[in-house]
Amino acid sequence: MSEYFNTVKSYLQDLNLAVDEEDTAEELVVVSDEDRGVNHLIVDCEDPILIIEQAIMPVPNAPGDLYKRLLEMNRTLVHGAFALDDETGTVLFRDTLRLDTLDRSELEGSITALELALADNAAELLEYSHQ
Repeated sequence: MSEYFNTVKSYLQDLNLAVDEEDTAEELVVVSDEDRGVNHLIVDCEDPILIIEQAIMPVPNAPGDLYKRLLEMNRTLVHGAFALDDETGTVLFRDTLRLDTLDRSELEGSITALELALADNAAELLEYSHQ
């Protein structure tokens, strides 16, 4: 287990995120804080980067202009981006950060960006999820 993994776990605890799952061999933690919109957020130490992903919704059968809108939404995000996972057919939020320079504030900023992305776009994403 790398020192980065322990540091990241410490930051997540400082941010009061509940640990749902942990895989020390893979250096991966899944955390949640439903009050903040963080729901099964995957935090994966893949030296030299930290990958943060949260599933947002399944890609609808008739996505219409969803892909265009996701790109437009991405332009307004502070950190991270909405992305597509073709294997699972899921829209997700994803951010990557360098592990060797990571500090608590940077990780918190990335998670806050997820919260803001959901707050700003939840109604529209919900409409797409019902298509």
